[in-house]
Amino acid sequence: MSFAFSTIRAADLKAVPWKNGGGATREIAASPKGAAFDAFDWRVSVADVSEAGAFSVFEGIDRVLTLIEGKEMVLIDSDGPEYVLSRWDSVAFAGETSISAELPHGPTRDLNLMLRRDRVSGNVSVRRAAEALQVEQGSVVLVCALGEFAVDGERLSQGDALVIDASENGALSIEPLSHDAVLIDVRIVSKDHGHGPR
Repeated sequence: MSFAFSTIRAADLKAVPWKNGGGATREIAASPKGAAFDAFDWRVSVADVSEAGAFSVFEGIDRVLTLIEGKEMVLIDSDGPEYVLSRWDSVAFAGETSISAELPHGPTRDLNLMLRRDRVSGNVSVRRAAEALQVEQGSVVLVCALGEFAVDGERLSQGDALVIDASENGALSIEPLSHDAVLIDVRIVSKDHGHGPR
């Protein structure tokens, strides 16, 4: 692999309870590393949602939420829209939005991408097949959400992640090692990329 990368094992992720007690979050990666909630440019985490309730409000943050365990999650926007997520579905929304979650079929687990709007943008894709994954300059977080995946020969089991700092464009080979394997592909790009110093 021609990129700088680090492997994060599921067993090493620390669960931090939410303030409202409705679940727990495990941070996979953030930039800058170890940044507090009010200082990160981006953050990728996995949340266990054990009961219905309101989401925390994050000013200036864009969010992408992907349901990775559980049958269904319903997000209700105070302005009216309702998003019904089945497993592997994603929804993007502004962190300022007043959102509450309903769990019609019990507890769920979701992958959260948080992006400081004025600094970075990003997206989430779900991969299941072997392919040469094109990587452009920026940050890539690959999370094995089910089964096992190999990324350039690095074996990821369920809950493991690979965090890649791509200083140049390139490609990674990804290959499912079990028939049901699912890899969540998170991309983050700096908004001032290519514009020189601010």
